[in-house]
Amino acid sequence: QVQLLESGGGLVQAGGSLRLSCVASGRTFRMSTVGWFRQAPGKEREFVAGINWSTGSTYYVDSAKGRFTISRDNAKNTVYLQRNSLTPEDTAVYYCAARPGIAIPIDASEYAYWGQGTQVTVSS
Repeated sequence: QVQLLESGGGLVQAGGSLRLSCVASGRTFRMSTVGWFRQAPGKEREFVAGINWSTGSTYYVDSAKGRFTISRDNAKNTVYLQRNSLTPEDTAVYYCAARPGIAIPIDASEYAYWGQGTQVTVSS
């Protein structure tokens, strides 16, 4: 099993920044790709960005390009999601998820392991 633990969420004013962390533990060799998703109130969970653990290659959904930055620290088994210039529309629960395989799918059903999520609330 792979365990994922997100942190870094909170209440932030519009225009502020956040860096979310996702720490992986357990059988991390089963984890080739990590993705960040978010779910706003009343909306479906949506993919934001993903990263391949070995190569560092990344993929962003079009709406996230230029707004979010995903990165990883192999030594710390941690994947980060950076967002500057937050807006109230970024308010959501942010989840990290992991899967074996090098592809970075945007479909949540393709990910086998999930964290519990971290709440991000952006006030106007």
